[in-house]
Amino acid sequence: MIIDWYPGHMKKARVQIIEVMPTIDLVIEVLDARLPVSSSNPLLAKLRGQKPCIKVLNKKDLADPTVTKAWVAFFEREHGVRAIPLEAKDRRDVGLLPKLCRKMIPHKGNRGQRSLRVMIVGIPNVGKSTLINTLAGRKMARVGDKPAVTTCPQQIDLRNGILLSDTPGLLWPIMDNPDGALRLAASGAIGDNAYDSAATAAAILQELIGRYPALIMQRYQLNDLTGDTTDILGEIGRKRGCLVTGGDVDLYRAAELLLRELRAGKLGRISLERPNSETTASSQDDHAGQPAPQPSSRENPHRDDSVSQLSPEQKESSTDET
Repeated sequence: MIIDWYPGHMKKARVQIIEVMPTIDLVIEVLDARLPVSSSNPLLAKLRGQKPCIKVLNKKDLADPTVTKAWVAFFEREHGVRAIPLEAKDRRDVGLLPKLCRKMIPHKGNRGQRSLRVMIVGIPNVGKSTLINTLAGRKMARVGDKPAVTTCPQQIDLRNGILLSDTPGLLWPIMDNPDGALRLAASGAIGDNAYDSAATAAAILQELIGRYPALIMQRYQLNDLTGDTTDILGEIGRKRGCLVTGGDVDLYRAAELLLRELRAGKLGRISLERPNSETTASSQDDHAGQPAPQPSSRENPHRDDSVSQLSPEQKESSTDET
């Protein structure tokens, strides 16, 4: 899957980030905790250079907690980088961010010191605007469930010694990494008109069956997951009443239902990417100016096998009704 979706304001945003970056003390990059590699734009790493960075793994409530913990350890291997999982609407979670900023830049942001200038960056629809509003304690940025909501930069005084620079969500011009493009589309980071929902749903369903078969079977009351994923998607549609006149399944309605429930966490706490030796190598290549990393479907040999099994939290989440 190759997706070409690059709204005009993103090109302008890149120029603005380059202009402002020299004045910034620290960068907060907001990632989707379910797909931290695919939701990380390699261009942003190049633009920030050696500046300290906090990787925010947002939507932690939707991600597999064991995998998220492994991602925190993975990111913090890099010098000058800290990682923190949170839910952008949770004030207690978000309240840890200013403290971490001051800890990383101790000579700014405290009483009697110069303001700590922080830039917050991320691709569309990772919850950046929601995070900003929670940090500010008031509505400062437009919030929506569609990508490209923020279209112009703004500077926000958090009134706690921190000046926050917001930027529009920034994707790379052409996403030619098929795995990453698929996961971005499935997560809702890309405009609906840029991909085929039925093909995307069938492909992501294949990944979900491989990683979380019990969650899929329980959510959709399926007895068997063998066979073509399009047929399985059709069975999901049949059970959920996605039918047209004559009783045939409307695959597009079934696809939209699956994608909608995946994005809302109705399937359970799911992570689409795990750190392993290949993502480590890709991350190193990325800093060397090479193409974007390609997430691997291979399992991390050091991870807990319980990751792909039903946990009590997952059981509770997967039984939540639409």
